[in-house]
This record gives sequence, C-alpha cells and structure tokens, in this order.
Amino acid sequence: MLEYILRRLLFSIPVLIGVSLITFILLNVVPGDPVVEMLGKHADPQTVQKIRQQLGLNDPLYVQYFRFLFNAVRGDLGRSFKTGQPVTKMILETFPTTLKLALSSAFVAIIIGLTVGIISAVKQYSFFDHFSMFIALAGISAPIFWVAVIAQIYFGLYLGWLPISGYSSIKHMILPAVVLGIRFAASIARYTRSMMLDVIRQDYIRTARAKGLAEKTVIFVHALKNALIPVVTIIGMQISGLLTGSILTETIFAIPGIGRLSVWALSNRDFPLVQGTVLFTAVVFVIGNLIVDLSYAYLDPRVRLQ
Repeated sequence: MLEYILRRLLFSIPVLIGVSLITFILLNVVPGDPVVEMLGKHADPQTVQKIRQQLGLNDPLYVQYFRFLFNAVRGDLGRSFKTGQPVTKMILETFPTTLKLALSSAFVAIIIGLTVGIISAVKQYSFFDHFSMFIALAGISAPIFWVAVIAQIYFGLYLGWLPISGYSSIKHMILPAVVLGIRFAASIARYTRSMMLDVIRQDYIRTARAKGLAEKTVIFVHALKNALIPVVTIIGMQISGLLTGSILTETIFAIPGIGRLSVWALSNRDFPLVQGTVLFTAVVFVIGNLIVDLSYAYLDPRVRLQ
C-alpha cells in the first residue's frame, strides 16, 4: 500500500509541473502589464520599469518560471503583486471557508444523491423513478449561477428565510451549500441508479434473495457496496472540485473562499496569486484522486493496489 501511494505521488509530479507551466505561459501571453494594472494607467514609465525590475518581471521567462518552481517546492509561492502578502498565507486563510462550504455541499449531495439513486433503482419505472431522474437531469443542465440567483430571490428576498450573501454565521452557509449540493446530487443520483440497476440483476443478488434474506439486507449489504465503486469516483472528483472552490457560487454569495480569491487575482493580473491558486487546486485534485483509488480496495476486496 505504501509503495502504491509513493508511486502515485511520483507520477503526479509531471502533472503538477505541466499545470504550472501551462498556467505560466497563459499568464504571459495575455495582453497587459501587471505592474501597470497595479500602479494605474497614468503611472510614470520609469516607476513602472523600476517596479518590474524589483519584481523580477524583466528577467527571461524561463528564469521567472524556474524561480517560481524552485520556490514552490519549498512551500513559497511568492508574494501577491497587489497586497504584498505571501500567496501561501492568503490561500491558507481562505481555504477553511472553502472547506466548510465543500463539506456542507458534499453532505447535501451525498445524502440526497445516494437516497434518490437507490430508491429509483429499487422502484424502477415507477412515478418516483421518472420524476426524480427528470429533476436530476434538470439539475445537471441548469446553470449554477441561475439556480443561485433564483434561490437568493425566493428564499432570501421573497420568503426572508436565509441571508443571500456574506459569511458571518452558519445561516449564511446554508443557501450556497444547498444550491451547490443539489447540483452535484443530481449526478450522484443518476450514477447510483445506473450502477444499482446493473448490480441487482447479478446472480449473487438472486441467490441472496433465494436464501430468504431481508430485502434491506440484499440492497444495502450486498448490492450497494458493489455498486459504490464508480459512484465513489464521481463523489471523489466532485469533492476535490468543491475543495478548490466553486468560483461562481463563492462570487454570487460573496463568500471569501479560494474561488473568489482566484477571480480577484485574475481580474488584477496578480501573477503569483493566480499561479499559487492554480497549483494548489492541482495538488488538491491529485490528493482527491489518490484517496478515491485507495477507497477501492476497501469497497471491493477483489481490487488490489499493485
């Protein structure tokens, strides 16, 4: 197991390098000067050149990139052009907020998604099955910003049940967590239903029923565990995405998380902050995928991590 983890981490190094390189190239080919953005369009050219020299922006691009890479390995992602604060500190300050939103949304998504998916599979072609899959399809298709705005108008402004923006109490987290969670619950429900339908048609399920086992035991002990492997993949990928910050949700609800921080960094052409948030996002995805792979061996003993 330890050898497998180390090998996966080794294989992830080229991925992280590739992500950082692509991000660096894209930032440097986009028109505009981050120093001019920082000082204003009417800044003195001599001052602009002086600041560029201090920030190392006049160095060759390959020098800038390898300097960033060398510092990133040591945990130093540089300093924000706009605020002067260490990028690592800014990311770690916003990550707990994103973590709370991610876990809340994941809880909503998993509970609703698994429940609806299992019931739909057991009651295939029933009214509940057709209705729930229609709602799931609508949930996947509906743009997240549209759902968020509708929820803000109805539950926040019209009914007055929940605050529509900000982050100062648990109540502020309920609406964005439900909005984001329901969207991911739709995907989980569809995958759970599909996998459950495939599993409950297997011979060993018929054998379990023939032995006189209770239907709940057949569904939850024998069928669900074997149907969960592909579902866990979807859940793991979605949680990884939630942990790196849902840009639209955090922006619409004014939640100070990593997603909103990355939007702010892009709008201000803050190169170190953009590179730092993207690299952090890649690391979270790598760790999330590793956790998903390790869960396979627990869910299905036939899976061996070689």
